[in-house]
Amino acid sequence: MGAGFPAMTSVLATYLHDLSPYLIRFSDSFALHWYGLAYVLGFYLTYLVMRFLARRGLSEIKENQVADFITLVAIFGVVLGGRVGYILLYDWDQFVQTPWMIFMIHKGGMASHGGIAGVALFCLWYARKHKISWTGIGDTLVCGAPLGVFCGRIANFINGELFGRVTTSSWGMKFPTELLHEDFVKQGGTPVSLPPNLQHSPEIIAWFEQNGGGRAELESILHTRHPSQLYEALGEGLLLSAVLLAVRMRWPRLPHGVLTGLFFILYAVARISLENLRQPDSGSEAIMGMTKGQFFSLFMVLTGIAFIIYGALRGGRLKTQV
Repeated sequence: MGAGFPAMTSVLATYLHDLSPYLIRFSDSFALHWYGLAYVLGFYLTYLVMRFLARRGLSEIKENQVADFITLVAIFGVVLGGRVGYILLYDWDQFVQTPWMIFMIHKGGMASHGGIAGVALFCLWYARKHKISWTGIGDTLVCGAPLGVFCGRIANFINGELFGRVTTSSWGMKFPTELLHEDFVKQGGTPVSLPPNLQHSPEIIAWFEQNGGGRAELESILHTRHPSQLYEALGEGLLLSAVLLAVRMRWPRLPHGVLTGLFFILYAVARISLENLRQPDSGSEAIMGMTKGQFFSLFMVLTGIAFIIYGALRGGRLKTQV
């Protein structure tokens, strides 16, 4: 099944994360990553959901338009919006110093809030160009889009990034990449001088195996943490998509915008709740006692309420009904 997944049994048995981020690695400078595959799979799953709804007359976008729409929204909405959002919300100081970093997507740095905003703006442009309902497009898109979030969070887990907070419960995992996080020592961890080229769990594990105590020494200095990436994959992704798709099928004549508003609210609630179990990003400062992710999600709640009110007042509905 590719690099990384054969180690899953070991992960569950020892609770030590040792998955590789590489699907196939051709050289030190060229490889196919699970993260890239996650994006492709996320777009494809969203396409399948939108095509499913279009075939049943539950979409403003016709079936023969879905493929082109997904391609454009992926490029100009998710990727561009996610990258710009990350820079504006999380890494503005670094961008000022090195503005060309906006093109260095291969090094990571995508914000889900930015991606959502980018998609919304692209859908507005698309709706005006094709003279169809903007909120109607959104009501279809949000049924499948959380599956992209699901794939992305699974990729975060494979990469060993965005791990959870320290836990004393018996349920948890140990992430070697914790050693690269600036809060490791602040949380009582023993300082370790790692070579600067070590970025991923298998590399860090191999270094410990070659320099003394091996896995046992590594596990002894790591904290047990929540695998919050998996929680978010289910809550912000799989479960959210299932709920929205069920609502779309059960009440196909909801006013345009209501389902979009429901997405914003439910995503924000899931993000705010699950963020309590996620370790804040390195150097991230709290805002009013909340993480940046939680704070920005508050605006999504307000946005969701606005969409629902807009839909209720305008009363636009699908022209067809199953």
